[in-house]
Formats: sequence, structure tokens, C-alpha cells
Amino acid sequence: MRAASPRRPMAEINVTPLVDVVLVLLIIFMVTAPFLQGGLEIDLPKVATRGLDVREGLIVSIRGDRTVAVGEAVVAVARFEDALAKAGASRRPVFLKADRNVPYGLVVELIARMRRAGVASLGIVTEPPPPEKG
Repeated sequence: MRAASPRRPMAEINVTPLVDVVLVLLIIFMVTAPFLQGGLEIDLPKVATRGLDVREGLIVSIRGDRTVAVGEAVVAVARFEDALAKAGASRRPVFLKADRNVPYGLVVELIARMRRAGVASLGIVTEPPPPEKG
């Protein structure tokens, strides 16, 4: 007859490889997370049946010939931040209206300058599409 083997089944689980894998995944997520947050912080107008009430805010317009107006006053692009400060843009919402022919780079540049000037609430004004003929 054979004697019982001195080897018994192992009852403990080695968690070291599991911890290594979890730490590697954590590092990967920490490195990639900042790349997932892209874009500018803009409060876009919500789709509503009655539209936005832009009377309470300041309207910044960019015309097709690239002239910029803060409210009703046409301002030079170099004095854009000064005009925003005089109009009190940091204390009320600002609505940006841009002609469809204005280059995207100019729109983004002015949005960045508005952010630096202290504009906290920025909306982009658009026109609704024409109703579909059915």
C-alpha cells in the first residue's frame, strides 16, 4: 500500500499578479483620460419651440467681411477685449452670431479671447433649418 502524499492542494490564491494587472490598467486610464476631454466649454443654445431670448445678453456679431461688432458698435479685433469689458460681458450671457462665410479659425480665436476676458456664459446663435416639404 502507498503512503499518503505529503503534497496537499493549495488553498491560498496568489493576488500579486492581479494587483499588477490592476495597477497597469489604472496607469493606462490615468494617462489617456486627459486626451478624452476635448473641445471648448460652450453653453450651446438648447432646442426649444420658442427659441432663445437674447435680449438679456450681449450679442457679439462677426459679419461676412470679418468685421466684429460688440452689441451695436463695430470694434477693431485688436480692441475686442476692451469692448467686451466696457459692455459688461463678464456679468451677463454673451451670444455669438457668425456669418456662415466666416473662417472657423476666426470664430475659435474670438471664443478664446472671450474666455480670457472673463465671459462665463457663451451661447452660439443659429437659425433653425427650413421645414421639410413633405
